[in-house]
Amino acid sequence: MAAPSEGDAASLLPDLPGGPLQAYRARASFCWKELALFLEGEDMLRLKKSIFSALEDDPLFARSRGHELSLEKHRELTFLRCKRFFGCTLVRVEDMVRNPLSMLTLITCLGTYDWSLAQKFLLHLLVFGFTIYKSGSERHLEYLPKILNMEIFGCFALTEVSHGSNAKAIRTTAHYDPATEIRNPKTLLPMPGVMVGDIGKKLGLNGIDNGFAMFHKVRIPRRALLNQTGDVTPEGTYVTPFKDAKQRFGASLNNLSIGRAFIVAMSVVNLKLAVSIALRFSATRRQFGPTDEEEVPVLEYQTQRWRLLPYLAAVYALDHFSKWLFLNLAEFQQGLMGTDCSTRQAELGHEIHALVSGSKPLASWTAQRGIQECREACGGHGYLAVNRLGDLRNENDPNCTYEGDNNVLLQQTSGYLLGLLELRLQGGARLESPLGTVDFLEAYPDILDQRFSCPSVTGCLESSVPLAAYEWLVCYLLRESVQKVNEEKRAGSSDFEARNNSQVYRCRSLALTFLELTVVRRFHEYVHQPSVPPPLRAVLQRLGALYALWSLNQHTALLYRGGYFSGEQAGKMIENAILDLCAQLKDDAVALVDVIAPPDFILDSPIGRADGELYKNLWTAVLEESQVLERASWWAEFSASKTHVESLKSRL
Repeated sequence: MAAPSEGDAASLLPDLPGGPLQAYRARASFCWKELALFLEGEDMLRLKKSIFSALEDDPLFARSRGHELSLEKHRELTFLRCKRFFGCTLVRVEDMVRNPLSMLTLITCLGTYDWSLAQKFLLHLLVFGFTIYKSGSERHLEYLPKILNMEIFGCFALTEVSHGSNAKAIRTTAHYDPATEIRNPKTLLPMPGVMVGDIGKKLGLNGIDNGFAMFHKVRIPRRALLNQTGDVTPEGTYVTPFKDAKQRFGASLNNLSIGRAFIVAMSVVNLKLAVSIALRFSATRRQFGPTDEEEVPVLEYQTQRWRLLPYLAAVYALDHFSKWLFLNLAEFQQGLMGTDCSTRQAELGHEIHALVSGSKPLASWTAQRGIQECREACGGHGYLAVNRLGDLRNENDPNCTYEGDNNVLLQQTSGYLLGLLELRLQGGARLESPLGTVDFLEAYPDILDQRFSCPSVTGCLESSVPLAAYEWLVCYLLRESVQKVNEEKRAGSSDFEARNNSQVYRCRSLALTFLELTVVRRFHEYVHQPSVPPPLRAVLQRLGALYALWSLNQHTALLYRGGYFSGEQAGKMIENAILDLCAQLKDDAVALVDVIAPPDFILDSPIGRADGELYKNLWTAVLEESQVLERASWWAEFSASKTHVESLKSRL
C-alpha cells in the first residue's frame, strides 16, 4: 500500500459532490476547509488522507455487503488486514515518537474504518509492544523487531477468570526456581501447562479473538521477566528501584492510562460518525411542512436540532480535549523513560491518572447516549444495519466497561480531588497541579459564596457563564463529598466503608462534573485564543457555549439545591440559551459535519454520504444486498403443506 504523492494543502480536501446538501452548505457562515486545516493542521490532514486512500485502494479492505462472515473468517480477515497495515510505511515508529498525535491519528483512522482492525493493531503495537519496550530492559530489545514484523503477536490479559480485575490483589503467583533459571513459536500450540480458549461471539468487535488463558505450573525463563520496576537476581533476590510499593505498582500499571486515553479518542470517533450520519440524513429527509405541498428537512424542526446539535458540539469539545490529554500523557511517558524523578513529574502522573480515569466514563457515556439519539433521530432508516448506526452502538458499548468499569474509574478521580483538599486542610499547601486543572480550587471558599447573576439569555450565550457555574458546582460537590465521608467515619465506618457509602450522588457526581468542567475550560480557552482565524471564531465559540450549557443543564437540580440558582428565571435562561444556540448553528451543521466526516467509503452509510442523495443511495445499497422481495425458499414447502391440509378438510 503506497501513500499518495504529496501535493499542496488544497488537494488534501477535495470539493464535495453537489446534491441536496448543497443548500445548507451554501448557507454556512464559514469555509469548512479552513476550519479543518485550523483544527487538524496540514501534516495530520495529509496523514489521514494517506491512510484513508490506502484502505480504499487495497482490495483486501473492500467493503462486502449481502452476507455476514463466519466468526472464524471475520477474525482471519481482520488478522490479514492488520498484517497488511504493518507492512506499509505510512507511519513509522520514529514519526510516532516525534509527533504522538500521528499515533493517535493512525489508530482513530483505522477505527473509523473498522474497530476490530484498529484494536488488534493497537493492542499488539502499543499495549503489547510498548509495554515490552518501556517495562523491559536491554535484554528484551530482541523482541521488538519480531513484534513489528508480526513474527510474534501479543495479547493483553488482566482480568482473572475466577477473580476479576483487581490487579493489586491478583491471585496468579510466580515462584522462582534457581535450578532452571513459553506458546511454541513454531507450531503456535500452547506450551505444557497452558490452556487457551475463546469466549465466543460478542455483541460487536467480532474481528478480535477475545479469549482466556490458564496457567498451571508453567516454567518461564527468568530473563523473560519485564524488569523495569522490579527484577529477580540469579540467586532469587527480588530487587526494585522503588522504595514505595504503591509507586512501583502505579508504574507497573501505567500502560493502562495509555489504553484509557485511546478509549476516550475511540468514543469521540464513534460519536463523530453517528452525528455525521444523522445530521446529513436530517438535512435531506423531508417531512411535513407549513402547507401540504411544501415539506421541509427535519433539521428545520426545533426538536431535531435540540436532539442532535448538542452532540455535534460535544464532538468538537471532546475531540480537542482528547488530543490535549494524549499529548500531555505522551510528555509524561517520555519523562518516565528519561528517568525524570522530579516532584512535578510525580504530580503530573497523579493528575493525568485522575483525568484519564474520569474522561473515559465521560466520553464513552456521551457517545453511548449520542449514538442512540442519532439512531432514533433517523427513524426506521437508522435501524437498518446497512446505515451502520447499530454497529457503532454495539462497538462503542464495551468502551464503558473494559480498561476499567466507568463507575469504578470515577472513584479514582474523586479520590484525587478529595486527597488534594485534605492536604490543603492539613498543611496549607496550595491547590494546584502541573496542568492547572485544579488551580481554581485555590479559591474554593470564595467560589462557594458566588451566585448565578447573568442578566439575560444573550449573556448566557458566552461559555464563560457556564464555566463559572461549573466551578461553583465542583466546589459544592467537593464539600458535600467531604462532609459525607466524614459523617460516615464519625458513625464508625472504616475508610473503605466511608468512601463506598459516599459514591452515589456525591463522589461519583463530583468526578463527572470535574471532567465536564475541564473539557469546557480547555475548549473555551482554545476557541478564544488570538490565533483563531476571525471567520472561524463565531462558530467555534457557539459550539463551546452549546456544549457547556447543555452539559450544565443536566445538573439544574443540584444548582438549585445548593443555592447557586434561585427563582425560575435562571433555569429558563439556560434552556432558552441552548435553544437559541441550536437555532444559530442550524445552517452551519452540514458544514461542521463536512469537517469531521471521513470519505464515503470509510463512513460506509448510505444515508450519510456526502452527496445527500438519500433515497438513491439507499436503493443502491438494497440492490447490493440483493434484498429485492422474492418468494422465500421456504414458501413452496409451506404452500404445499397448506394445500395438503385444505384437501384433507374438503374430504372431511
